[in-house]
Amino acid sequence: MQLWRLRQRIHVSWVIALGCLFFVVGVWLAQYVPLSAWWMVAAGLLAVFGVWRRQVFILPCIVVAGLLFGICYGSIISKGLAVYKPLIGAQVRLEGTVKQDPSTTAKGLVVLQLDHVRYESKDMPGVIWVSVLGDSEAKRGDIVVVSGKATTGFGTMALTMFMAKIVSVRYPQPGDIGRVVRDWFAEAIRKGIPEPEASLGIGYLTGQKSALPPDLATALQIAGLTHIIVASGYNLTILVRLARRAFVKISKFLAVFSSGIMIMGFIAMTGLSPSMTRAGLVSGLSLLTWYYGRKFHPFVLLPFAAAITVLFQPSYAWGDLGWQLSFAAFAAVMIVGPLFQNYFFGEKKPGVIRQVLGETVAAYVMTIPIVVPAFGVLSNVAIPANLLIVPLVPLAMLLTFIVGVTALAIPPIVTYVGLPANWLLEYMTFTAQYLAGLPWAQTKVNPTWWMIAAYIVALVTICVYMQRKTKFSLRGVNIVE
Repeated sequence: MQLWRLRQRIHVSWVIALGCLFFVVGVWLAQYVPLSAWWMVAAGLLAVFGVWRRQVFILPCIVVAGLLFGICYGSIISKGLAVYKPLIGAQVRLEGTVKQDPSTTAKGLVVLQLDHVRYESKDMPGVIWVSVLGDSEAKRGDIVVVSGKATTGFGTMALTMFMAKIVSVRYPQPGDIGRVVRDWFAEAIRKGIPEPEASLGIGYLTGQKSALPPDLATALQIAGLTHIIVASGYNLTILVRLARRAFVKISKFLAVFSSGIMIMGFIAMTGLSPSMTRAGLVSGLSLLTWYYGRKFHPFVLLPFAAAITVLFQPSYAWGDLGWQLSFAAFAAVMIVGPLFQNYFFGEKKPGVIRQVLGETVAAYVMTIPIVVPAFGVLSNVAIPANLLIVPLVPLAMLLTFIVGVTALAIPPIVTYVGLPANWLLEYMTFTAQYLAGLPWAQTKVNPTWWMIAAYIVALVTICVYMQRKTKFSLRGVNIVE
């Protein structure tokens, strides 16, 4: 019997998922164990053999193949970034394109992330991090020349420059069309909704966090609500579900087409941040499988999406917090949340409040091992804050959109049309600031590595127990339904 199980054939999707998982692990290991590209030949042979046989006792071949592919690929990218080493400690002038919306630190520094970097007319790989003092007119898609002292990079950044000087800014035409359309529509919204509520509504609708006042941004962070105003999967999921449900009664093709347009349009406005890369990929794959009447098991979709994003940008695996949080939250919504619901409430389909509460608790417990070591604090008001605000976010997005359209079509009445949106956003702003202002809103924590490991083991054990107890099949979970 045991021998039969060892020779049992595994579905190809699970074999690919296992290879993708260890590919990501391999890219991470490339920081510490570089390998020559020739090892890819051995990895290819092991992968072909493993996919051909697809038996339980052959799975170690897939594991080794994934690791070798990941380490070799990560090593190639790492060697490419070595061109920055001679610049460390020197005063340099670099040219680059602003990759994401500029952000402002607590000290008033404007932070730019630049890609398509050029140094002395040579193209340079990777992304660099630059902070400049004072206001900057540069926006996403603009080309800037900065001057300053180059220092060692961190996380996904190949190089950093602190307190740099902007020498010049060029504005390509037509530039980043998605950003231009977003800013144009945002200005229309501000004609009907005052600040800071306008920036909050724009953040919901377009994922633009940079326009938020610093005090409101801090309050949202303390209250555990940042995920609803950054470019994240939550905003995109709301829009995709709305488009799918609006057109599915007409035809499945129209539902998928409209949802696909929604995904591409939202990504064009927000930019390809790590969380949006994940959200767009997961939503697109989920839509396709739904259209063809098939289902993506979360344990297959999760590593597959992770591998695709790391293939697109290997540095995500080297310490990008947004990428890590995005996948942790995705696992919470697709795996932990449904298990919680089924264990405590049975097969009864959850309503809006129960679904939001379940997803909030799941995301909270799943992101603790990432958030606590990174920030050293734990939000004590995240669950009540999410329960009081998150169910109203779709309505806030709709009302904010109506205000923008009215400002463009019938400007004289926009002030009156904007009142419902303003009242709702005022409630959200007040709730977030009140909860964040409580003395016990957050707790400082300094966990050791074994505490984090024990927490993860306990969480996995609880999930396995709930699945065994309920016999719940995760295969039926689809993020777009």
